[in-house]
Amino acid sequence: MNSSSPGVPKIQAVVLDYGQVLCFPPDPSETARIARAFGLSDAQFPAFYDTNRGLYDRGDLTPEEYWTKFAASTGTPLTAEKMAELRAWDVEMWSKVNPVMVDWLAALQAARFRTALLSNMAEDMMAKMRRDFHWLKSFDHVVFSFDLRLAKPEAAIYERCLTLLGSKPEETIFVDDREPNVRAARALGIHAIQFRSVAQLRQDLHNLGFSVLPSGDGAAGRDVITFDLED
Repeated sequence: MNSSSPGVPKIQAVVLDYGQVLCFPPDPSETARIARAFGLSDAQFPAFYDTNRGLYDRGDLTPEEYWTKFAASTGTPLTAEKMAELRAWDVEMWSKVNPVMVDWLAALQAARFRTALLSNMAEDMMAKMRRDFHWLKSFDHVVFSFDLRLAKPEAAIYERCLTLLGSKPEETIFVDDREPNVRAARALGIHAIQFRSVAQLRQDLHNLGFSVLPSGDGAAGRDVITFDLED
């Protein structure tokens, strides 16, 4: 089960983020669809989308409150019908799972590593995952920000995950796409890797001396767009 370089504490557990790690980034056409609903350009959209996203992921805002604030910030009227549509579009654009990464999760479990999902996750997407993503049940532990009212990069959410796994920071690998989340994990002594591509992740794991590596490139022709979800 253990895998690490000589002199490095043996890895016991692997923790994965969801957004842009286990799933593909949103397609440009999907973000443009929401941007148009608010009269925003593609370039303007990310800043407006991210403004209250941390509060939404943390459970401090309901879906209705998040989208109402979004609409108010752009001066856009928001009907109940449009609210429902926006919520559905938001879930849809984060629902394209990367099969290469899910296969790697299965390989980690077959090699008897303890695994956890640690994700900043808003209510609507969390409900979608629990309802439709059957592979989610194969994690030893699933830690969502919405459930705990904590969010990365707060130290407490990493500590909660480590406690559930029963692993020490130095025995744990963490993979996340966002640099602030990776930096916070490293501050706790976790072996944290910032995810940019499957090929890069595979190389970073190899450099760490970890032997269970993802195969394939996982790209599927996706354009990369940087958002905060969870991340």
